[in-house]
Amino acid sequence: MSAAAPEKLGNLTDEAVVDPNSKQGKAISGRSPMQIALRRLMRDKVAVFCAFVVLFFIIIAVFAGPITKAFGVSTETVFPSQYLDVLGGGLPLPEYGPPNGGFTWDHPFGIAPKTADDNLAYWIYGARTSLIIATVATVVATLIGVVIGLLAGFLGGWVDKFLSFVIDAFLTIPFLLAALTMAPILNDRFAISDHYQQIQKFSLVTILAIFGWMSIARLVRGEVLSLREREFVQAARVLGMPTRRILLKELLPNLAAPIIISVSLMLPAFVALEAGLAYLGIGVTSGASWGRTILQAQVYFESYPLYLWQPLLGIVALVLSLNLLGDAIRDALDPKTRR
Repeated sequence: MSAAAPEKLGNLTDEAVVDPNSKQGKAISGRSPMQIALRRLMRDKVAVFCAFVVLFFIIIAVFAGPITKAFGVSTETVFPSQYLDVLGGGLPLPEYGPPNGGFTWDHPFGIAPKTADDNLAYWIYGARTSLIIATVATVVATLIGVVIGLLAGFLGGWVDKFLSFVIDAFLTIPFLLAALTMAPILNDRFAISDHYQQIQKFSLVTILAIFGWMSIARLVRGEVLSLREREFVQAARVLGMPTRRILLKELLPNLAAPIIISVSLMLPAFVALEAGLAYLGIGVTSGASWGRTILQAQVYFESYPLYLWQPLLGIVALVLSLNLLGDAIRDALDPKTRR
């Protein structure tokens, strides 16, 4: 009677086991986790396409001025009456494009009813507004969340209890209600300022950051609670390493993956929120904004639908691409996921 073969534990993931002595295993062993994640991300065709779409919008936002000059369009209109059919409801004249005329290179996206603003110029600068506000708010919210999460998870005790209470307190405040309350107050306070447009954007960034840091703070706190008991952290403590150095040199690099994932999912949310608040009239009401254009265009949906679809498709394309790219980044950084 032959001896029974020893049992083998199954793998915790569904990925194929790679022999470390094989050519593929040696190639993998020479890469860092970030290099492996980047390689997995580059193999994802959807992620690569979404990355190109996001890059397209970034280029538009960064080079908005040269792009509008290249097309010969501007956000300034000197004499609106010469472009509009005043007796026909304020719609553009046929020679200036839709809805009564055909496509023209002078105004590739047409012009806006009643104001005669160039739609392409406002679309480009609206993309810049959305990306700048969303990016700055994401960076500020991430910094606040990471700092609070690190302190709460590592220090523990009454510090953890107090910061956790602050996080829970902010989570109980409805974002939309707070925005509806705070934004008009800030806008009215600085309405007569010469820098009203910049102050309005700063106020919106502040509101988004104040009510957007809690999720990443809870995520970082949970990760730190598990990491602080690991051997490398205990060894750093025994060696007398300062708390600041432990947080920045030992813990923070190990939190790169969850932070990157949180940022990639927070950014599209802020883009949508910026447009939504502008649509409600409490966001960017002075200057170019996709949400503000949608608010003005909804009246002309039946007579001039292209006026509404242009900013709407821009928001959908940018937010959808950011969301899909964020999901791909999350899967690429997760070693237990197989795409």
